[in-house]
Amino acid sequence: MIAKLRGIVDEMGPDWVIIDAGGVGYLVFCSSRTLSILDEKEGPVSVWIETHVREDHIHLYGFSNVSEKDWFNLLTTVQGVGTKVGLALLSSMSVDDLKAALITQDAALFTQAQGVGPRLAARILTELKDKAGTLLVERAGNNRELDPKKHQAVSDAVSALVNLGYKRPQALEAVGKAAKHLSEGPDMEELLVSSLKELSK
Repeated sequence: MIAKLRGIVDEMGPDWVIIDAGGVGYLVFCSSRTLSILDEKEGPVSVWIETHVREDHIHLYGFSNVSEKDWFNLLTTVQGVGTKVGLALLSSMSVDDLKAALITQDAALFTQAQGVGPRLAARILTELKDKAGTLLVERAGNNRELDPKKHQAVSDAVSALVNLGYKRPQALEAVGKAAKHLSEGPDMEELLVSSLKELSK
């Protein structure tokens, strides 16, 4: 299974790129954001790969960073969001935009993507709203997913910051940053203190 590719951009299309890695050209489907980043780079490029194997094909989907890859995998768990719509969402919205849309429950932001109407946008919000906070602090430290033991502390710290008058997106971002620099099992008070330091910067 291919997890990452490093090579030279050989050719590029509206939603794909051919990367020459060791003399082999790999066709990789990407969001317009990732393609733009690859287009601006000189020399070798690297992309994180999600491999989809079907009876009639093997498709590679490429991402400029792990966060975009994680969101692609999350978005495509929603009924009605296939790989094409997943890439369309990542083309029209940055990862930060996706997080903000889920946190603020703003369905209109999702409808900016090709193939996403009001009904599908509402379904995305319904199915993913509870995961937004977790994604902000996933892959803390050395690219491991968030320890489940952190979830309650994260939730409590965010609630405490909101009660102190901070906006929820601001609170989630601060807690996410704080969690990356703490131990695997911080308590709520530890997270709260570190989050307040992040907000004071």
